[in-house]
Amino acid sequence: MKRLISFSLIALITVLSACGPASYKNVSVKDLANASENNKVILDVREDWEYAEGHVPGAILIPLGELERRASELSKVDTLYVICRSGNRSQQASDILIKEGFKNVKNVQGGTLAWVQAGYQIEQ
Repeated sequence: MKRLISFSLIALITVLSACGPASYKNVSVKDLANASENNKVILDVREDWEYAEGHVPGAILIPLGELERRASELSKVDTLYVICRSGNRSQQASDILIKEGFKNVKNVQGGTLAWVQAGYQIEQ
């Protein structure tokens, strides 16, 4: 029995270390538009004035510069779709969220520019 437990523990450690560190997933604006998770949160990490000019419907705003301080406002069980203007800040924000222990982070490639270019509506 003791030998079986030791073997199982070694197997578990091997599997967990093969998984590597958590990371975010890159998704398209189409993936975001078609997302149907009940716990979906769209997180816009642009500045206030950019958000006011137009954002993905339902998106909440936490500017990138405030994200580490305000990450506790987000639920770690939600699926976070992180978006910015073009995809650069959202990559940085996704890295921060992973480092803060969030598991289901999705970086929206191309950002709000790609959202608008694809013909999706924005709200102001």
